[in-house]
Amino acid sequence: MRLSRAAAVVLRQYYLLKGSPSRVFPLFAWVAIDIVLWGFITRYLGTITHEPGMDLVPALLGAVLLWDFLTRVMQGVTMAFFEDVWSRNFLNVFATPMSISEYVLGLVLSSIATSSVGLIVMLVVAGTVFGLSMLVYGAMLVPFLLVLFLFGIALGIIGTAVVLRLGPSAEWFIWPIPALLSPFVGVFYPLSTLPSWMQGLSRMLPPSYVFEGMRAIVAGGSVSWSTVALGGGLAILYILLAAFFFTRVFRHAVRTGLIARYSAESVS
Repeated sequence: MRLSRAAAVVLRQYYLLKGSPSRVFPLFAWVAIDIVLWGFITRYLGTITHEPGMDLVPALLGAVLLWDFLTRVMQGVTMAFFEDVWSRNFLNVFATPMSISEYVLGLVLSSIATSSVGLIVMLVVAGTVFGLSMLVYGAMLVPFLLVLFLFGIALGIIGTAVVLRLGPSAEWFIWPIPALLSPFVGVFYPLSTLPSWMQGLSRMLPPSYVFEGMRAIVAGGSVSWSTVALGGGLAILYILLAAFFFTRVFRHAVRTGLIARYSAESVS
């Protein structure tokens, strides 16, 4: 694997963003809108209800910020791939000596850059407008973000593999993934409120450990490092499975000729 080839994927994404304000705008606009919208919802809820020891701003608005970060990480991977699909550049990439692992690494590095911009915007808006400081989570903030980042990368790789297998029009299966997962990971409520069968599924999803830990800290409790480590271990496992899945799908597409659709089939 050569890092320079992965860097070429990142460089292409940079020039795409540099030459197109319409691509830069979503990096700032949607995250700012989410934070402002949920910030006012949180402020309203704080005026009508109060639970001793529970501050709704870090509990709800912080949850929105963390979940939006995971979503941006996933979309950072898938959008970089979709740019190649939309421009019919995907086959051109593999006309070079670039390997599958180098290409996927390039997608991940692109996601790190775009999701970092989104995270900074969210932190600035939440801190300036609503006084939210992520320091309320203490030292656990770093592992929280790491677990969400790793799982977001796994979702992004899985999403690209699904589109690679089913064709460009399958991108519409990818956008709802975060929304479909959010009820199971307890973004806005404790997992104890879920029925038992949903709780079983929740324990298989790394973000559930993050949001349970976040609420425990806001309520004045503590979080076991082993619990967060379990979430991190699951996230790494999902990344390995996602990489295996993507590799198998890519090789199947090459072997069967399905990959040719990316030079002849447009997204509808």
